[in-house]
Amino acid sequence: MQIFSYPHPFELENGQHLPGLEIAYHTYGQLNAEGSNVVWVCHALTANSDPADWWKGLVGNGYFLDPGQYFIVCANIVGSCYGSSGPLSLNPTTGRPYFNDFPEITIRDMVKAHHLLSQHLGIRRIHLCIGGSLGGHQAMEWAISQPRLIANLALLATNARHSAWGIAFNESQRLAIQADPTWADPRPEAGQAGLRAARSIALLSYRNYETYVDRQTEPTDDQLDDFRASSYQRHQGDKLVRRFNVVSYLRISKAFDSHNVGRGRGGAAAALRLIQANTLVVGITSDLLFPPGEQVFLARHIPQVVYHEIESPYGHDGFLVEHEKLAHLLAVFLPPLPVSQLA
Repeated sequence: MQIFSYPHPFELENGQHLPGLEIAYHTYGQLNAEGSNVVWVCHALTANSDPADWWKGLVGNGYFLDPGQYFIVCANIVGSCYGSSGPLSLNPTTGRPYFNDFPEITIRDMVKAHHLLSQHLGIRRIHLCIGGSLGGHQAMEWAISQPRLIANLALLATNARHSAWGIAFNESQRLAIQADPTWADPRPEAGQAGLRAARSIALLSYRNYETYVDRQTEPTDDQLDDFRASSYQRHQGDKLVRRFNVVSYLRISKAFDSHNVGRGRGGAAAALRLIQANTLVVGITSDLLFPPGEQVFLARHIPQVVYHEIESPYGHDGFLVEHEKLAHLLAVFLPPLPVSQLA
């Protein structure tokens, strides 16, 4: 992991400022002589800047996004707890971590930070910008705000404006967090019981009825307590608590809610028409959180677009799991790189 430090005030969309900015990022491979082989991966809610870790099967040696061919970049989003400026960063005014003093952020703030990093890395053109869910929000927003930067765009299980359904899920998670009396305490381990409950709620939106019945049903008729489904929910909550911060979760969930590419642009349809990139939009048939109708809307209004649906039992998480299907779609969609020598 590398850190880019931006030593100037960073203005947020809401008018507040961070006195400076740090962006944690990973790169893989080398930039070719023409600078034409850049792949920028935008990550989702609780991921980090290492997609070779959380997108195994798609990113890494021998996979479709192979660092032997591409210069792959992924930046940790502002507001997270994996190295970029966020609630655990030191507030220079107090000398202590921000915690709940860290300001609200938006997808546009995340993209603004990505753009600063791209300039720092000397990137003038992105061959492919790809993201699913919240990562798709970032990729889409970037393609709208900097339409000449991105040549090809892949939007997976995402939407142009976060739905009332999605906001309701997020608010339910925030209510669970705020029911924990420690959530606002200025310490890293605050709110863990609430975060555990929030993760349990989130999982219900990431998967679906069929997946739970198939994977978590008891093998016998004799069970009275400690069911597999209960154990699974607790286990997943415990895993998130060990690796994520509650205030980061709150800030990013609010950024989810405010995602709307049409804000200040005359509506979502008008905003999507600003995209100049050759675009692949992928929906997942069993996605409850971002149902395929939302991806159909994207495909209806983005000018140069190809739309596909993936049959998957994994619901919204299908964009993280269906590596072979995604790789096939990308292989058909993505034009070959110009022949060049690595710099």
